[in-house]
Amino acid sequence: MTDPFAPAALGPVPLRNRFIKAATFEGRTPRRVVTPDLIDFHRRFAAGGVGMTTVAYCAVTRQGSTDGHQITLDQPGVGDGLAELADAVHAEGAAIAAQIGHAGPVANPMGTKQPAVAPSRVWSPLGFRRVQALSSGEIEEIVARFATGARVLADAGFDSVEIHMGHGYLLSAFLSPRLNRRDDDWGGPLEQRARLPRLVARAVRDAVGGRMAVTAKLNMDDGVRGGFGPDESIAFAGMLERDAVLDAITLTAGSSFQNPMFLFRGDAPVAEMAAMFPPPLRTGIRLFGGRFFRTYPFEEAYLLPTARRYLESLSLPLVLLGGITRLETAQAALDKGFAFVQLGRALLREPDLLARFRSEPGAESLCIHCNKCMPTIYTQTRCVLVP
Repeated sequence: MTDPFAPAALGPVPLRNRFIKAATFEGRTPRRVVTPDLIDFHRRFAAGGVGMTTVAYCAVTRQGSTDGHQITLDQPGVGDGLAELADAVHAEGAAIAAQIGHAGPVANPMGTKQPAVAPSRVWSPLGFRRVQALSSGEIEEIVARFATGARVLADAGFDSVEIHMGHGYLLSAFLSPRLNRRDDDWGGPLEQRARLPRLVARAVRDAVGGRMAVTAKLNMDDGVRGGFGPDESIAFAGMLERDAVLDAITLTAGSSFQNPMFLFRGDAPVAEMAAMFPPPLRTGIRLFGGRFFRTYPFEEAYLLPTARRYLESLSLPLVLLGGITRLETAQAALDKGFAFVQLGRALLREPDLLARFRSEPGAESLCIHCNKCMPTIYTQTRCVLVP
């Protein structure tokens, strides 16, 4: 049996255990830089015992943020706050990662004040308009921005960078045959749709060398008809393994652009999400939000059945997430061959959950999977059940 509380290495980075706080956007960076509130947010998870906490979401450009309020890595002076955040987490004995990415079609132009972009011109239910297709020159510039952003994080003392290749964000959109309808070298067969995310991973690795661990968060299944699915995802993961640019892959699912609840499972917080928007949009979400926020029943470790297929095909370390609420479940995942487990909502409910796992091995997270934490990303991400 693998001891989940024993030290483990993520590439060049030693972690004190195999538990990682998953990237869940914090809603605490209104001016796109680190704030004291963001530092306190991650300090809680570090003090609670995680091996590493993940800052989410750091955009490589303002256009690449979802609503103009995420940390933007090309903003002057952003590194000072990042260094302060890294120091605070390190002082609690944990490592710190940052998820970096470009939102692509998931971006809301009303927030970013810039047009949303994608591999092809497709309709955006988030911006209520068609997004713009990127030119080859713009694609190459985005690759360079990823490298620059990773270097900013390395210089700030971060231990790891997680490249966002899931949830319908730009790199995920290029992988999707439904969203990538290009007929040039960036679209068509998987080898060409995979070109941009592979170039990004290589550029990030080259930018940071061995100073940081480099991982990717990869969709196994978009959860939409005609989207990116397990067969192509496993083949793409094999390409990344052969490229030798990653220290691990975190397996995820769903699309913030097309089917967000496929990742979260449990109750769909339509009414709560509608309340976050002004009256015209609020009414529309209440009436039609059930079509976008579909309901999927919650089962513990619900991504495990699909994720096990990757263990059979890859030797690269894999990270499991998705509804892990008991120590027994984490233990079973590690015994099956996963290198680490990520927890999100369970830690929002109880930042010190790991301490309870240590003292009560049979304990279960208090998270009830109501998903009412989802709308709080607009008002500081939190569990609404915690006073």
